[in-house]
Amino acid sequence: MLPQINPSPLTLLLIIIFLPYNINVHFVQAHVFIYAACSQEKYQANTPYETNLNSLLSSIITSSSQTLYNNFALGNDPAAPPDSAVFGLYQCRGDLNTRDCATCIVNLINEIALLCPNTYGASLQLDGCSVRYEHTDFLGKLDNSLKFKKCSSSGGNDVEFLRRRDHVLADLQGAMGFRVSATGPVEGYAQCLGDLSGPDCSACLSDAVLKVKSLCGSAASGDVFLGQCYVRYWESGYYDSLSDSSNGDDVGKTVAVTVGVVAGIAVVIVILSLCRKALG
Repeated sequence: MLPQINPSPLTLLLIIIFLPYNINVHFVQAHVFIYAACSQEKYQANTPYETNLNSLLSSIITSSSQTLYNNFALGNDPAAPPDSAVFGLYQCRGDLNTRDCATCIVNLINEIALLCPNTYGASLQLDGCSVRYEHTDFLGKLDNSLKFKKCSSSGGNDVEFLRRRDHVLADLQGAMGFRVSATGPVEGYAQCLGDLSGPDCSACLSDAVLKVKSLCGSAASGDVFLGQCYVRYWESGYYDSLSDSSNGDDVGKTVAVTVGVVAGIAVVIVILSLCRKALG
């Protein structure tokens, strides 16, 4: 039997701080903040809704270590207390394994408490995973509304680039679930929610492709996230340098910076506390 190891709190903290430098590049990118949306209405503490929401988020974390998509409904039976129902789902990017999926989901759920405290509904998207929950049943209902878009600066009207981009987008439009496509220097990927039927997935992606073309024009890279699918394309060398668009990117950037600052302050506080204990 392997010996039990009980590292000190300081050792554990250092492991947590430096762990991200040892993980895969695609996993690092999975933590990039995309967008967050929170309902205006808030629930009271110590209510049946809070209990069910905590159970839902716990179920999402557990499930994400086993599968890349799942949905849940709690408190929606006739015998449940009024106003206690909560419906939710999560999804991870199709190229993540379940271990990385679970870690992405845990990080995202930790951000919910910072960004959407005590709200009846929230929808958060990181590069590699997303979580959504509501007080009303939204599961299985078609939602092609635009949630987020981002475009790089214009790549000009290079006919060859546009031809390659359109070829990639046409290929992604036929995705069933998750698909990656590339034509020369132009790459992209697309994904639908896990419970969408084939026709609904195709319809959602068709809409997303039309929107990314119309909203981003000849931009060298573009992202469009709809309610139940997303499409992303980029020309090699441009994907990590998307410039701001006019559709909420400043909000997303501010939120991401805020989360980072809060996390950094928390780390400093913990370190100072541990140092005091060690010196005391």
